[in-house]
Amino acid sequence: MLRIVQWLGVMTMQVQILGAVALAQADRRMGVAARQVRTLLALLALSPGTPVPFDQLVEELWAGKQMGNARNALQANVVRLRKLLEQFTDRPGDELLRTVSSGYLLDVPGDAVDAHLFRDLADRGSDRVHTRPDEAIELLERALRLWRGPALFDVSDGLRFRIEAARLDERRLSAREDLIAAKLANGEDRGVVSELKQLAAEYPERERFSEQLMVALYRNGRQTEALDVFHHTRRRLASELGLEPGRAMRRLYQAILVHDQVLL
Repeated sequence: MLRIVQWLGVMTMQVQILGAVALAQADRRMGVAARQVRTLLALLALSPGTPVPFDQLVEELWAGKQMGNARNALQANVVRLRKLLEQFTDRPGDELLRTVSSGYLLDVPGDAVDAHLFRDLADRGSDRVHTRPDEAIELLERALRLWRGPALFDVSDGLRFRIEAARLDERRLSAREDLIAAKLANGEDRGVVSELKQLAAEYPERERFSEQLMVALYRNGRQTEALDVFHHTRRRLASELGLEPGRAMRRLYQAILVHDQVLL
């Protein structure tokens, strides 16, 4: 279920950018058909409550193309976006999307944007992985459920979007690593093996997935398979990336060989 943010006593919409850009409130959800309008919404949503300069907006909306009347074209898209925003809140569009001296500002709290809510939940969950794994699992699962597809995939190909999409994708993967770590800390070894096999195969460069798979297999009495994961990962790293397993994986391999109690 989407989290509805209470702000100044008014139920407001959520801006979704973890997937196709959309506006949502309770059980309502609306995509943004016009590419430039959804690009504008996404760019403002990356910095809620913070002015975004005119020049940055123009650059991202038209990705380096020469625009003779860029300010007028930007203003036209602002008007269209304000009309959309008014459909999801009782506030006037020019209050939600404010004109400021240097540009425009989306006047919503950070957790009204799914990407910011995701980061907050993921950070809180990651902090609890080893101390309160049950709480970490709940927070990280809530964070990951916010994703509906690749971040920012249906906006223009501007530099800011490429950077932010890469950062969000990286944080999503680290949240999945932390979620599995919390489940392992919570004794859920058997339930993560299948998922870890898929993740380790899909992301061979992320050794943590392979390490977690080795631990899960070992705890399930499958020592030989755990050691095989190390050898397979080593071969794949060497052939595809020209790398050797890191120190943590090598230490884990030795710990499995000697049945170190630290693994239990």
